This record gives sequence, C-alpha cells and structure tokens, in this order.
Amino acid sequence: MNYNEHKITSIRSIEELVTILSEIDKLKYTDIIRSLSLEIQAFEPYCSWSSHSYTRNCLVENEMFELILICWEKGQITPIHDHGGEECWVKVIQGELKETIYKLDKAGELNQVKSSIAKTGDISYMIDFMGCHRLENSSNDRSMSLHLYARPIRNCQSFDESTGESTSRDLSYDTTSNMVLNLKG
Repeated sequence: MNYNEHKITSIRSIEELVTILSEIDKLKYTDIIRSLSLEIQAFEPYCSWSSHSYTRNCLVENEMFELILICWEKGQITPIHDHGGEECWVKVIQGELKETIYKLDKAGELNQVKSSIAKTGDISYMIDFMGCHRLENSSNDRSMSLHLYARPIRNCQSFDESTGESTSRDLSYDTTSNMVLNLKG
C-alpha cells in the first residue's frame, strides 16, 4: 500500500505501519500515528518488562526513523531529557503517562512549564525547541507507549532536576525485534 496513492483511515499491523513510514515524508508522521489502530496484542511479541526500569524495545531503526515500544511498570519514570535535535511522537498503547515539560531560562535554571496526563490512545509530540520532558507511568498498573522518532536518537541530554545540570547520555535498547534484524540483513 502506497501512502501517496491511498488515504489511510487506520493502520492495522505493525508491518503495515513500518511499510508506510518507509514510504512517506516525516511531515505525515502525525497523520500516520493518529491512524494507528492496533490492539494491545499486536505489541505483545515486542514487550519486555523490568522491575528496575522501563524498557526500550526497538521495533525498527533505520536512517529515516526509529520506532520503539517502551514498557513501563507502575511508577517508572524517565530522567528529564531532550531528543538530540529530533522530533518525537508518543502514542499511549496501554495505561497512562504523565508528561512534564521543562525549559531552561536565561539564567540556566530548569523550570517546569506544564504537566499533563496522556491515556490510552492519546498522542503527544516533542521537539527540543519546545523544551525537554520527563515521562512517568502514572497508572496503577503496567503501561505501554509507542515512540516514533523522525530519525534515530543515538544520544540525548539528561537534566538533574535539583541542579539543572545536564549530562550526555548514550541510548541503547533492552530488546531488538527480528523486524530490525530483517531490515538490516
């Protein structure tokens, strides 16, 4: 299915999502992520869970985009971070996430700008000029979120909330799907 030839009303498989993302310009990513209509079961083969930290499970990574499923146990939270200059769309697949957005002021102080709750099906968007953010599983159970990056993010800046100091952080995956291996193979 070619995105340019067909109007997408809903995307029904991860494979279809990957195909469409591979064929279109990133200007259409918002439309595509909104069109995503997948049951939780479609993500189960890609899930991994840890009681120590949320897990980053790579579905696809290529020069155009990166698609990661993040699995959250109750209360797990990211550090405050930017996106290494790349765009990020987050769709909550299950549960709910609290997103807190921060900005550095002219004095270099890290200030909270806003906080919101995203529930199953909700989408958020972030790019560095908007600030940086932190995500937290705010539900009473597990949550899952799908993260689409306009290009892969190899590293980002993490911020210490109390000091505002930043450190460079290399990013890695907890799992990599066979889909990634097949695309690279």
